[in-house]
Amino acid sequence: MPDLSHGRPGGDADAAAVNALRSAVMRLSRRLKHQRVDESLSPTEMSVLGTLARCGSATPGELARKEHVQPPSMTRIVALLEAKGLVRLEPHPDDRRQKVVSQTERAEAMLEESRRRRNAWLASLAEGLDEDEWARLRAAAPVLEKLAHL
Repeated sequence: MPDLSHGRPGGDADAAAVNALRSAVMRLSRRLKHQRVDESLSPTEMSVLGTLARCGSATPGELARKEHVQPPSMTRIVALLEAKGLVRLEPHPDDRRQKVVSQTERAEAMLEESRRRRNAWLASLAEGLDEDEWARLRAAAPVLEKLAHL
C-alpha cells in the first residue's frame, strides 16, 4: 500500500508498484485493442468515437483537447471518420464558422459490438481469478477509472 502521508506515493516499494501497474495496464490495453470489431479503424479513431459516445457531440477543437492531439490532426481524423460514415458534421448552433461532430447510428452499433466483444474477452480472463482476486479487482475498478480521467 502506498505511503500517502505526504499526499504522494514515494519510496522504493511504491516505485515498484507504480512500475508494475504501468506495465500491466499497458499489456492489458494492447491485448484489448486486438479485440476490435473494425480493424480498418486506428486506435485514435476508435478513441474519438468513444469520446463522442461518452461526451456527446463536440467541435473538432473540443475533441482535440479531450483526445490530447493538435487541432489539425483532429481535423484529419474527423474527415476520415466522416468518409467512413461514422460521424457527421453539422453547423454549430451559435457560431457559423464552426462545425459540430456527432457520431452516426453505424458508429453507435459498431462501438456497442466492440464493447460487447471486449467485455466478453475480459470476462473470460477474469474467470481465471479466484474469488478474492476478483473482489479486489472489482474494488480497484473505480480507482483505475479515476486515474484514467485525471
